[in-house]
Amino acid sequence: MVFDTASGAVVFLLARMLFGGVLAFMGLNHFLNAEQMTPYAEAKGLPAPGLAVYASGGLLVFSGLGIILGVFPALAAGALATFLLVSAVTMHNFWAVPEDQQQDEMTGFLKNVVMAGGALALLAAAGTVWPYSVGISLF
Repeated sequence: MVFDTASGAVVFLLARMLFGGVLAFMGLNHFLNAEQMTPYAEAKGLPAPGLAVYASGGLLVFSGLGIILGVFPALAAGALATFLLVSAVTMHNFWAVPEDQQQDEMTGFLKNVVMAGGALALLAAAGTVWPYSVGISLF
């Protein structure tokens, strides 16, 4: 496996830091901008939109940090993949919005789908020992 070399281990750590860091930052943004995000969630038809903004923010922060630190990586990656795919369809349904909103929603949809792909790749690697990690795992 690629983690067998020092350079592969460092690259994997860097990838985890970039991926998990962006997601954790996005989650922090949910908390800092909940007032602006709640009406959007409400417009998309989410039940309890304010709670949904905070819950999704918490999921992103904790899962992002889990990826960075290697703490319960299967749980973190699986939760992220599920959340990102569900939110792509429910929050960024570019096919169902007016034409002037389609490009922004398609960008959000594709962003979520590509990040879900990254989360699934990490999920596939979750059964291995992650170098430079805390090492708390389900496996």
